[in-house]
Amino acid sequence: MNHYRSLDEINLPCSWLTVGVFDGVHRGHQQIIHRLVEGAHEKNLPAVVITFDPHPSKVFGRGEIKLLTLPDERAEILGDMGVDVVITHPFNRDVANLTAFDFMQRLKSHIGLDRLILGYDSALGKDREGNIPRLTEIGGELGYAVETVPAVSDESGVISSTAIRKLIAVGKVEEAAKLMGRPYRLQGIVIRGDQRGRTIGFPTANLDYSVDKLIPAGGIYACWAYLGDQKHKAAVNIGTNPTFTPDKKTMSVEAYLLDFDRDIYDETLQLEFVSRLRDELTFDSVDALVTQISKDVEVVRQTLDED
Repeated sequence: MNHYRSLDEINLPCSWLTVGVFDGVHRGHQQIIHRLVEGAHEKNLPAVVITFDPHPSKVFGRGEIKLLTLPDERAEILGDMGVDVVITHPFNRDVANLTAFDFMQRLKSHIGLDRLILGYDSALGKDREGNIPRLTEIGGELGYAVETVPAVSDESGVISSTAIRKLIAVGKVEEAAKLMGRPYRLQGIVIRGDQRGRTIGFPTANLDYSVDKLIPAGGIYACWAYLGDQKHKAAVNIGTNPTFTPDKKTMSVEAYLLDFDRDIYDETLQLEFVSRLRDELTFDSVDALVTQISKDVEVVRQTLDED
């Protein structure tokens, strides 16, 4: 998979394409991507995805949206699904103000667009005027076909990035994983913390995570932790450590890797959230905290043994 940061970086003679933010690359998105890859490769053409950064809501002033997948993470997932080219195009006012015709004309000139695969409710261009009928009309002029893919629903309704964000924001990572088709992931560099965990027998890896990424609700989680190709069981605390730092406002992400003893400062750690065990609590003593952590670790072990 080749990942480009602008449409201007690429020129293709012919391709199949889909366009969208695709934050989370959830099961609904996956249906579109599967059709794109299958159809393009049957024609021996590259499957191309154009996505955007930052999220359009930020440009339109609709509030700060925390992402389910950062651009590189999103591109990696798409590549694993068979996409040949991912273009993370900068989204700004100039792009937002392009008419659907002008935007599609740019795409045609850069990637030789032959077929456009879209979700049933997709719309492109200024004021979202490029709906499916309009894009089909433009395709007749520019020489590309349009194909739509129906929504994917479950008992809760149509699967959407918004619904998944709401679940993760309250810690319902198991339900979110069902909609995404995989566990929610958080990645960052291991940095030095207060090293308090080491003094009570549970040394933790403190994660320096991106401010753009959605962090699950505070609490204790059972996670799989990845260091390169090594996979470890982990008890993860997200919160402010109220027992020791009751006035702290910022959320920390700390992972205790079970049956593990190695210095991993400055290494990249990826966490895969399997289930939430409990809320973060304030304890009257260090001994009470240690007792609870010991219980949590055993629950994590049992949970991940069954995963």
